[in-house]
Amino acid sequence: MRLHVIEAGAGPAVVILHGLFGAARNFTTIQRRLAARYRVLALDLRNHGESPRAPDMAYGTLAADVHETLAAHGALPAAVIGHSMGGKVAMRLALAAPEAVSRLAVCDIAPVPYPSHGHRDYVAAMRALPLTPELTRAGADAALAEAVPAAPLRQFLLHSLRFGAAPSWRLGLAEIAAAMPAIESWDAPPGAVYGGPTLFLIGGRSDYVRPDYRPAIRALFPHARFVTLKRAGHWLHADDPEGFLAAITAFLGTPPAPGIKAAGAEP
Repeated sequence: MRLHVIEAGAGPAVVILHGLFGAARNFTTIQRRLAARYRVLALDLRNHGESPRAPDMAYGTLAADVHETLAAHGALPAAVIGHSMGGKVAMRLALAAPEAVSRLAVCDIAPVPYPSHGHRDYVAAMRALPLTPELTRAGADAALAEAVPAAPLRQFLLHSLRFGAAPSWRLGLAEIAAAMPAIESWDAPPGAVYGGPTLFLIGGRSDYVRPDYRPAIRALFPHARFVTLKRAGHWLHADDPEGFLAAITAFLGTPPAPGIKAAGAEP
């Protein structure tokens, strides 16, 4: 499946993959900053943003979507940055097609199964929202408050709701609801290991990447290193954008000057 792409900048390819209920445009500020040095492609994963809807959301399938899309854009190999669910997609891509991933940055997620963290309740509440012309942002916020008590999280979810004469979600909620078991799970190709440079960027106020997950991480990503943003929760790029950018740009390194090929580049 070809995914919707927002592209900016020039230079070595850097790919950004959002998390569950997110979209490429959630990373607009990060993309704009990185685009001063890199060709940055932010993707909408299937059933999110402007990408097509389809029922299968196994991580192997999501990774194949990304690979097909980047190949079509001539953006392989690429440094791949993935947040949360997008981090699992990025990991699966690196394990299945290591030649496609020059560097891997995984943001506040680990290669393990996760419980729902309330996500199933969020989907149910969003699907139950009456999408009538009278719907306002304040009304939608109030309707979601019981299922989603945290106001910042409600505002994040409402970024995907179009208001107006015919309100609609920029999410395939039916497909996401049916795929929650796959989204919560994790599977790696048998025997696969990604030996490239790998960064695990962790929110200091998040419980998504526990210390006891590190053996599972190192078994698949032996060159993984870990950086913690102490002031950030799970949404690192929103909680501490400067810290996030500093960690990512240090990991990506300085791109070669125009006319100078990167090491390992084809002649």
